Amino acid sequence: MNNVASILLLAFLALTFLQSGYEKIFYWKDNVTWLKEHFAKTPLKNQVPLALLHLLILELISGILCVVGAIQLFTNNGREFGFYGAIFSCICLLMMLFGQRLAKDYDGARTIVIYFMPAVMAVYWLN
Repeated sequence: MNNVASILLLAFLALTFLQSGYEKIFYWKDNVTWLKEHFAKTPLKNQVPLALLHLLILELISGILCVVGAIQLFTNNGREFGFYGAIFSCICLLMMLFGQRLAKDYDGARTIVIYFMPAVMAVYWLN
């Protein structure tokens, strides 16, 4: 039963981060423009494209690990890939939370926390 819940959490995280990565790749300029304005009054104002690239790479790693982890969990009860996918997901979310707090976007930060809870639950269940 725990495997079903873990697979659902991994699917949730995979969808979240692969969709986000897709949007960053195919709408790169729009994202950079919006984020430069969002971080205009922060120390990140001149680092937006580089920070976004780092986040994109980590999101893709997270999403791929979660997909592989769900498959591994379904096929042979292996937990390694899912565990690392959940860890990378938490790292991505912490990076986003830091950015939202730095930009004083407290509503955005609150939204990140909603995603963080299932990610931490996945880490706990897959450990």
